[in-house]
Amino acid sequence: MNERSSVAELAQSLRSELNRYSPGGKLPSSRALVERHRVSPVTVARALAQLAAEGLVVTRPGAGAFRTEPRTANPAAGDTSWQEVALSADAATELVPRAVDASGVLVTLAAPPPGVIEFNGGYLHPALQPEHALAAALARAGRRPGAWGRPPTDGLPELREWFAREIGGGVTAAEVLITAGGQSAITTALRALAPPGTPVLVESPTYPGMLAVARAAGLRPVPVPVDTDGVRPELLEAAFRATGARVFVCQPLFQNPTGAVLAPERRHEVVRIARAAGAFVVEDDFARRLVHADAPPLPAPLAADDPDGVVVHVCSLTKITSPSLRVGALAARGPVLERLRAIQVVDSFFVPRPLQETALELVGAPAWHRHLRAVSQELRSRRDVLAAEAARSLPSLALPQVPHGGQHLWLRLPDTLSEPALLAAALRTGVSVAPGRPYFCAEPPAGHIRLSFAGVAGPTEIAEGVRRLRAAIEELTP
Repeated sequence: MNERSSVAELAQSLRSELNRYSPGGKLPSSRALVERHRVSPVTVARALAQLAAEGLVVTRPGAGAFRTEPRTANPAAGDTSWQEVALSADAATELVPRAVDASGVLVTLAAPPPGVIEFNGGYLHPALQPEHALAAALARAGRRPGAWGRPPTDGLPELREWFAREIGGGVTAAEVLITAGGQSAITTALRALAPPGTPVLVESPTYPGMLAVARAAGLRPVPVPVDTDGVRPELLEAAFRATGARVFVCQPLFQNPTGAVLAPERRHEVVRIARAAGAFVVEDDFARRLVHADAPPLPAPLAADDPDGVVVHVCSLTKITSPSLRVGALAARGPVLERLRAIQVVDSFFVPRPLQETALELVGAPAWHRHLRAVSQELRSRRDVLAAEAARSLPSLALPQVPHGGQHLWLRLPDTLSEPALLAAALRTGVSVAPGRPYFCAEPPAGHIRLSFAGVAGPTEIAEGVRRLRAAIEELTP
């Protein structure tokens, strides 16, 4: 039995026995609990800590654990209806909306019900995460002098230097800010570059989390279609002319959700078009470390070939490690860097130093490159399994592109198949998929679904998930 389930079971057992003790009564000693329940002292300590966090017991060093006084009943619920008026007052005139639609983001963050195969996840399955390497890095980081002290507001110099080397192209540590993951970096970038009420050009389809950030900042996302070679430059140029936008957000490498890589002949065109429009390009380089083992050599980030400061670069360690290692970077050149720095300081002061120290220990360890190679091989294998299963069992769904990086496939539904109906039927058969609608900021050209192969347990679960999805389609097919 793993440690987590042992702790949960012991905590539940102790919880059910609390009525045997009067308020203030002492529970059995830790040694007695170890012997009675045949668990380790660590399990006992964690179970008691859980009960203490719930307010059921209080622990006193050297004395033991004691039952707390019974909680008094909550007072009668008040009348909160006044808040409807307060929260909606002047809503029609506000540039920055107070109500934020997080539905597109929650699709990949919410855990599905037990027994449901998770094709809608946005992170690596725990089996693919470097848990041992992270634990070792965290332990080493905790022993560093000043590990719990206040870090520089821009981030640890050594970590900024590491990110600068990874970006390449002469980017220096002085041009890098450490952020609390990629989402935070995108939020800072959009707030810095575009005032509320103005348009921002985005790829279509694109990452729903970025659309949510843009709308929450009072911006108007304007779609620019992509194909298998990335964003179409002629449409990007037309969109800049038509809207007067000063920001374009893109994912040139393994775009989410299509998996497209911006073609070599389009890379310089995109930066040239933005420069001519007096606009910035926000480059979300989220998937560079999610490259598959059979991928050709990767192009450098757009920021590496941009001496004029057109590109604001965003990257993160979260996707390749763990959802909770929220450490990323913003890189920019010129006066915009000071604005980015000011907004980040006002919003969050700085990224917690223990997280930065842990990230630095992780990327400097031999285990780091072993982890990258292992994930690269595993993602290629899982991608191949899912693509083959989809071609065999889901022939009515079109797969325009099998990517060489990232963690998902993007499938187009036939016109006869309703996207909302398929999502509901899939859940009934025990599989969750990400809907395509949130990836479009305007009317989508067709229904789509996104299937993640990184968040599931392995090939067997992939095959079973596709079988369940096929059953859902058959349920809806006359």
